[in-house]
Amino acid sequence: MTDTLAAPPPKTKSQALRSYDVADFPNLTGLEEEWRFTPLKRLRGLTGELVGGSAPTIGYRELPAGVAVSALDKSDPRVGSVLTPFDRISALAYGRSAAASLISVEPETVLEQAAVLTLAGTGAETPSFGHTFLEVGRFAEATIVLEQTGSVTLADNVEVAVADGAKLTLVTLADWAADAVQAQHIRFRLGRDARVTHIQVTLGGDLVRQFTSVEYTGRGGEAELYGLYFATELPADPASGLPRGQHLEHRQLVDHSVPDCRSYVGYRGALQGEGAHTVWVGDVLIQVQATGTDTYEINRNLVLTDGARADSVPNLEIETGEVAGAGHASATGRFDDEQLFYLMARGIPEGEARKLVVRGFFAELINKIPVEELRERLGASIEDRLAKAGA
Repeated sequence: MTDTLAAPPPKTKSQALRSYDVADFPNLTGLEEEWRFTPLKRLRGLTGELVGGSAPTIGYRELPAGVAVSALDKSDPRVGSVLTPFDRISALAYGRSAAASLISVEPETVLEQAAVLTLAGTGAETPSFGHTFLEVGRFAEATIVLEQTGSVTLADNVEVAVADGAKLTLVTLADWAADAVQAQHIRFRLGRDARVTHIQVTLGGDLVRQFTSVEYTGRGGEAELYGLYFATELPADPASGLPRGQHLEHRQLVDHSVPDCRSYVGYRGALQGEGAHTVWVGDVLIQVQATGTDTYEINRNLVLTDGARADSVPNLEIETGEVAGAGHASATGRFDDEQLFYLMARGIPEGEARKLVVRGFFAELINKIPVEELRERLGASIEDRLAKAGA
């Protein structure tokens, strides 16, 4: 009789289990490395305990010429061609979503204005599961804004295929109601010389967990991933009466498997209030064949009050010495005393000085959003949060 040896753990995250079958993924316990920061009890059945209802649908007022939105049958070969579920919740979203929403940009289309779409939740009582497929044709240039609002308990997958030579700016805004829960996976697949800029803004929700991954299929691909998040205190837990805060979690996996591609990841977050918790985990893998890679990732967190917690974990795996550049950084701290002193020395009251510091902290990322109305709205939302905290 011979002993059966357990399979060795994957060497890198790119080799981790991926499957469309929920049965391939065990129930979550919270002890898994990928879930150790996430309060599973606040996921409200998204791990599979409850049967879900229908997912929110994508709405819009008017779309620019060359952009179309339609329903996509799950039997369409495009569904699942970019994203293979990487964990139990992603697999549940794939299997339980009734259909997919297709957003398509025709080849060689150059949009002069952004296409603004809205995903509106209608209730958080029942878990729902969604799927979106965004395709950008060859040599097209487009800006797509996807706003997420309302109450919801949602697990969803978003597949983004950017064809050769195409350029996409995708803004995703999670401005959910205070009771919303979301677990999302967004995966980008870039063609040769394709470029994507993703700006991920997370302000609302009770618990929001967003995983973003990038795959390159040809030389010259470029991915810039930016994130802005602001976690605050929530109303006390109705069952226990204990204080609690928003849980906002962002994870990235940029998988460089093709030579001469580039990536940049820059996320910034602010936290205030008892129990506010943010998590950022950035993984960049440079495989042995990905020579000439140029990559950098950085996360910065500004803790505004006591009782808030920020976890930041940058990871960089390099399997070749022939890279153009690779690095990472992370910083978490309170207000810069020198900045406050400089402003107050010029007659600015402390409260107003603190607001100016926070505005400056987020200004670079907000200015990357190519929609003026949205930039102004985000600035006002941040101002409102600071005012409520008395900053």
